[in-house]
Amino acid sequence: MSEDRSLWVFGYGSLCWYPGFEYKASMTGFVQGFGRRFWQGNVTHRGTVDKPGRVATLVESKEEKVYGRAFKVKDNEAMRYLEKRECSLGGYLTALTTFYSRDDGKSFPAVLYIATNKNEHWLGKAPLQTIADQIAESSGPSGHNVEYLLRLADFMRRYLPEAHDEHLFSLEVMVRSLIKERNLCLRTLMGNPEFLDLATIDADQMQADRVPEENAPRRESFQHILRVPEKTLRCLKII
Repeated sequence: MSEDRSLWVFGYGSLCWYPGFEYKASMTGFVQGFGRRFWQGNVTHRGTVDKPGRVATLVESKEEKVYGRAFKVKDNEAMRYLEKRECSLGGYLTALTTFYSRDDGKSFPAVLYIATNKNEHWLGKAPLQTIADQIAESSGPSGHNVEYLLRLADFMRRYLPEAHDEHLFSLEVMVRSLIKERNLCLRTLMGNPEFLDLATIDADQMQADRVPEENAPRRESFQHILRVPEKTLRCLKII
């Protein structure tokens, strides 16, 4: 941990634009040695048992880096919420890696959530068009799978324009094409318009001056905190 013993959590999926918990600060940056892939199935947030959605996980890839957003955790309540959201419901394990800040160049340990092929929800590698079809057809209690993909791609484009993620942006193009071909209502697929503002950007941490004033996100109007029993984190040490 850093000298002040702070705990940081790295988000590379929906945590980027919808953390759902209170935190002390956040910043953008990346982790090395991974690639982001939509290989994890989801039946509790963006899909159902009969029609699982596709959400992001990380796979080892020496030449790649994954950009996202790190959060300085405020209290144990946040970790209990994340244990519920990511592990109990999502099928992810807890791992430790090194986060590199894009603004000041500093690096420090951060917790991340990663899915492997050993969990029951794993869907694995598939042709991009197959993955795009699944995303276009799936929805769950948290909203449509399309929303998950497009809001993540939008976050990367707005706040991390240097991020090169062929997998993510290729899927975005394919899914948008499917929406047009099938004459689907994008506004309906994107769900609650409030989520447009849920990429809560800390002005001093994420250089809000890079965002035009009329498009700058405002503070979240609510926090979605689950109260669940505290559990021991299942940790994988990743170097």
